[in-house]
Amino acid sequence: MIDYEKRLQSVQSKMIENQIDLIFLSPSANLHYVTGIPREEPNFGNTIYPGEWLTGAWIPQRDAPILTLPRMLAEFHMGGVTDYDVRILPDAGDPLDMVKDVLTSLAVKPEANIALEDRSWAEFLLNLSRVVPNATLTLASDILMPLRRVKGEAEIAIMRKAGEITEAAFAATLPKLRHGMTNLDLITEVQYQLKKHGSKTDSFVTSFYNMGVNYPFDFKNREEVLQVPLEAPVAISYDMGGVYQGYCYDYGRSVFFGEPDAEYRHVHELVMKSQAAGIAALKVGGTCEAADEAARSVIIEGGWGHGFRHRLGHAIGLDVHESPFLTEGDTHVLEEGNCFTAEPSIFMPHEFGCRVEDVIVVRPDGGEKLTNGYQELLVVA
Repeated sequence: MIDYEKRLQSVQSKMIENQIDLIFLSPSANLHYVTGIPREEPNFGNTIYPGEWLTGAWIPQRDAPILTLPRMLAEFHMGGVTDYDVRILPDAGDPLDMVKDVLTSLAVKPEANIALEDRSWAEFLLNLSRVVPNATLTLASDILMPLRRVKGEAEIAIMRKAGEITEAAFAATLPKLRHGMTNLDLITEVQYQLKKHGSKTDSFVTSFYNMGVNYPFDFKNREEVLQVPLEAPVAISYDMGGVYQGYCYDYGRSVFFGEPDAEYRHVHELVMKSQAAGIAALKVGGTCEAADEAARSVIIEGGWGHGFRHRLGHAIGLDVHESPFLTEGDTHVLEEGNCFTAEPSIFMPHEFGCRVEDVIVVRPDGGEKLTNGYQELLVVA
């Protein structure tokens, strides 16, 4: 169980250390991290309520946070939030007056140092600047991300469950695979199976990378190929992830439609060996770039370095992509409890593609995989 009171104390200690007088967190992974207040699935088009820009938590150095909400959100979306001083803006209320009242309640000085959620609305920033024009504004991630990078065992247990859900959803799609189905069929099935197995939603846009001599996928035309039938020979690479208690998972496997030739079998073996080398390098005291190099060297030595087009992986947790990254030039030293994806691949558009992806926990003697199934090459005959 996550101890949110302890988390708040850790954040406030960092605020004092960094001379930050106030943090404002709009609905986000950061707000969830500190308070446990969950996020909703985003809409494609914005829905806007009067004064919605002030939605979030105001966190001082020592006192309890204040949560500000417009009436519509308070009644229909966040009515269960009762652990904080919740202030509700009426539909015809003045949001600037509410902000002034909050700042007065928290004894925030006109020249305060205020850290803002990185993706706060521009409307919030402009309005806050009208109320405290002499404040110094910085990013809340400077305080929050160093804390979020190291996951405790309770968080890791949640992410392990997210992995179980994701891998179970993957397993449930395998019997559905047929020659002639489309990317749209696959995506629809994955999204259904994720929710059926307990995921709140998909943690990012479910994708399939489909390569083959007769297949038009080239990373730039995803919408165009949604309904192109999958006919052998073609390799499909899953990129999918579930969400459990706010934590994200990221998972990948490759499946070959038809009979894979010796070259593809060799490529699949290289990718799996590359991942194993990267996982072994995810140990306390190593660096992000060293893990990337360990995985990349396997593919380079196997003659397919030109097909490994991206970094080995990224940190993951309440967000799908967190920092730091497993890539050349990232010298962050690995700590126990860091969680990363390990996702080596070899992609040659219009020829073939192969990838694998699991979430890995940094441990003293090497990484711990949170999902372990389906290591062999999967074939749809």
